[in-house]
Amino acid sequence: MNKGEEMGKELVLLDGNKAYTTTLIVAEGCKVEHRATMQLLKRHQKTETLSTFEMLKVSRGGRPIEYAKLDEIQTTFLITLMKNSVPVVAFKEKLTNAFFKQRQTIANLIANRTPDWQNIRKDGKQIYLQKTDIIKEFVEYATNQGSKNAKMYYANLAQMENRALFFFEQKYKNMREVLTIKQLMQVSTADDVIDKALQEGMNRGVSYKECYELAKERIVSFVEIIGQSPVLALELKPA
Repeated sequence: MNKGEEMGKELVLLDGNKAYTTTLIVAEGCKVEHRATMQLLKRHQKTETLSTFEMLKVSRGGRPIEYAKLDEIQTTFLITLMKNSVPVVAFKEKLTNAFFKQRQTIANLIANRTPDWQNIRKDGKQIYLQKTDIIKEFVEYATNQGSKNAKMYYANLAQMENRALFFFEQKYKNMREVLTIKQLMQVSTADDVIDKALQEGMNRGVSYKECYELAKERIVSFVEIIGQSPVLALELKPA
């Protein structure tokens, strides 16, 4: 998670194949002050379990707040150091279930990454690089037409595409890493649709806003054909 990124509603998050939570989430779940949670963490930093953790920052209320990123063992140990109040006990149960669910997610993701998946993912990365070149050209095009925030189109186009194609149970650091083979193929096609729409608009000399709308219209039309699909990374497979 990058500096300044806000916490989502999930209790346990994924970073690649690793599940983690944060002191912000723990403090909120246990109904204690975050400052007290950080003090408790640092007070026991000499223990082997809590000797190493990643410190990050998030902006809240216009000021930066430091928080720690913790794995399952670190989180479990930290919470055992707290008094077993009603909120703490309730949060322990929720967190235990959340870590279990994410372990299943990771297992599913690893099982999904077959040689075929890896080949399609590799091809998709090449298409994405080509798309990035087109977007770079589009950003320059928009800037030349007076856009003050043209660089935002890198994120805006990606968000527009993802929201059109999929609906999610949670946020993902790298969404394409949790997609199925079929979804990866759909994304590659959608990338190509956006490329062609932006290029067409620029070739016609229309405004950069019209180029974006053209790309959006084409993606909407594409999704009307293939249908929106869920990103089911959290779906538990039957034993």
